[in-house]
Amino acid sequence: MKKNFLLAPMAEISHRALRELIEGFGGCDEYYTEMISSAALIGGGPFEEWYIDAGPRPEKLVFQLVGADSGQIIRAASLLNRLECCGIDLNMGCSAPLIRKTGAGVAWMASIDRAGELIAGVRKAVSRRLSVKIRLGFQDNFDYLTQFCRRLEAEGVELITLHPRTATEKFKRRARWDYVGQLKSELKIPVAGNGDISTAEELLNRASAKISGDRDLCDAVMVGRGAVRQPWIFAAAKRLSAAAADAANAAAAGSCNTGDINIEETGMRFLGLLAKYQPPEFHLSRARRFFSYFCDNLKWGTYLKNVLNREESLQGIEKAWQDFFTNPDSS
Repeated sequence: MKKNFLLAPMAEISHRALRELIEGFGGCDEYYTEMISSAALIGGGPFEEWYIDAGPRPEKLVFQLVGADSGQIIRAASLLNRLECCGIDLNMGCSAPLIRKTGAGVAWMASIDRAGELIAGVRKAVSRRLSVKIRLGFQDNFDYLTQFCRRLEAEGVELITLHPRTATEKFKRRARWDYVGQLKSELKIPVAGNGDISTAEELLNRASAKISGDRDLCDAVMVGRGAVRQPWIFAAAKRLSAAAADAANAAAAGSCNTGDINIEETGMRFLGLLAKYQPPEFHLSRARRFFSYFCDNLKWGTYLKNVLNREESLQGIEKAWQDFFTNPDSS
């Protein structure tokens, strides 16, 4: 596995519209879907067809499942295994209180045996690549983390993505990327790292281990919020990598910075994709979530976020977005 660039699974964000937008800039190596509820999937929920939409590149898509019931997760994984995709990922890292209270997400990390038994069951049910996304756990305890991941590896997990924060830290402190390299040294399977990547330069530096100085820091780098703020981040990092490989062209190649991008047009393109690839019931929540990050590219971004959040329709958001750019001093 080369050092791939991965789009993180993010609730209300990692849907087809965002994937289409990112792909339009050049794409990434793998797209993880937003969390798919195992219970809703096997129960035939009314919106599941949108959650399992594998476009625009099914061969790059990883379905991520979340749930607390082993039987439901195994059945849901079996259903997803029939669809075209790159792999199936189990969420053992989400620390949102509503998820954690049900016994899903990071709650799986409380018991090595419980998690191992789930993996064994899913492994028997699927032929696709099986991966797991985790956090450090409930405490900063590397020995426990290693034991947990070795059990997953023994049961058939082929890739682990580590978001190096504990279950309670959220974004209170910087992600501890040294744990990613340490974990990789303890396992035979690939390890991806995730957390606090906001620019193409940071993405490339993490992939090349320039920040830590450890050549084997990780096998892949996953980006979440940074890829919403800058949907071009993966393409820009690849461009920088290509330039670095050819020193003669490095200075001329430069980087794909915000100044190279038409922010207004990109926002409008996203709204068009949202209307095309998401049901009307999702339009407002998905638009608000996207612009809560994307507006950071603008001088008066906080003001614009508030304006957009007051709108009650996708058409209203579109008009407010366009109106903002009629004042050249606002952006």
